[in-house]
Amino acid sequence: MTTVVDRWNIHPDHRWLRGQRPASPVEFDESQGLWNVYGYPETLEILSTPETFSSNTARLMPVSVDPSLSEGDMSQMDPPRHRTFRSLVSRAFTPRLIAGLEPRITEVVDGLIEEMDGKAELELVADLAYPLPVIVIAELLGVPASDRDLFKKWADDIIEGFSGASFLDGSEQGEQDLRDATERLKPLLDYLAGHVADRRRNPKDDLLTHLALAEADGERLTDNEVVNVANILLVTGHITTTMLLGNTMLCLDAYPDQFARVREDRSLVPGAIEEALRMLPPSAALARGTTQDVRIAGQHIPKDQLVFLWLGAANRDPRQFTDPEVYDCARTPNPHFGFGRGIHYCIGAALSQLEGRIALNKLLDRFPVLRTDPDKPPGFFPTADMIGINSLPMHTS
Repeated sequence: MTTVVDRWNIHPDHRWLRGQRPASPVEFDESQGLWNVYGYPETLEILSTPETFSSNTARLMPVSVDPSLSEGDMSQMDPPRHRTFRSLVSRAFTPRLIAGLEPRITEVVDGLIEEMDGKAELELVADLAYPLPVIVIAELLGVPASDRDLFKKWADDIIEGFSGASFLDGSEQGEQDLRDATERLKPLLDYLAGHVADRRRNPKDDLLTHLALAEADGERLTDNEVVNVANILLVTGHITTTMLLGNTMLCLDAYPDQFARVREDRSLVPGAIEEALRMLPPSAALARGTTQDVRIAGQHIPKDQLVFLWLGAANRDPRQFTDPEVYDCARTPNPHFGFGRGIHYCIGAALSQLEGRIALNKLLDRFPVLRTDPDKPPGFFPTADMIGINSLPMHTS
């Protein structure tokens, strides 16, 4: 049977996507000087012990990371600082507040689908999967959703710029690549800095104002901290949902029997999304740094080593998942790592899932036929640490 991975040749170097398991769940890569982790229990242990596996990996990079980029970057924080910053943001993502967004999300989806009505061919990313989450997260932050074309350009630049493997080899080219990537990030940071300055002067009822006026450990956040928090929320807040919805449609298209089940029984929509997150997790890899000598899966990993967790491999570990290569929209339980795990579990996961459920149901309501075209393949982000589409042509007849 041709799987979704084989059909579109998704990341051909990632052998675990094709049912091939590495020889060991933990392996050392001498060429890059880091440890790769492929197993589910090993990944779970690492994500559950931040005191041993730190998120502050910039200190171990062989290139010089601009300190200003890490200021306020929760993805690089460990407790207790991480807890403080996360609490500032999490109040905007409580279950009650997320549930309260459903009418607005439905309104946005209805409007976007109305614009798609009558088209023989959709470009699902441009028409729905991208604008939907951008509009929602922009409204939450309080920046103009009408600037979404700018956001997309900046986000694509950031993803492309900061995904270079050359950062890990400590070479002069790696240093230059990092400088170039940082330069590409500046327009978005400058844009957000302007809005932060405005909120200091003119507070509004939005998340950006909350961050601009918030305090961490008794001190007000710096402008740079607010900008970096907002940057992470804006970029990750839309790209995850874009890939979640696109990857789900790819999986359903590749498994017509499952697609038919979901069309017939809409209670399977959440399961279809979760299973797509397992098979094609948007964030394919996470990095951690050891704070002490540790042993994982029989391997001794010294202190101050970079460890890469390959979530796509862990999500297909037969020690955890029965028939891991089978896309099953009714799989339960499904404890995948699509949104990470532990203290850094995606803060916007519930929002992304809600957007995905509403969008998928509305698509199925409006279009009796949705299918890909072999002559117009989807486009994928070209980076090894992400699995997701950036374009998806689909026929409606």
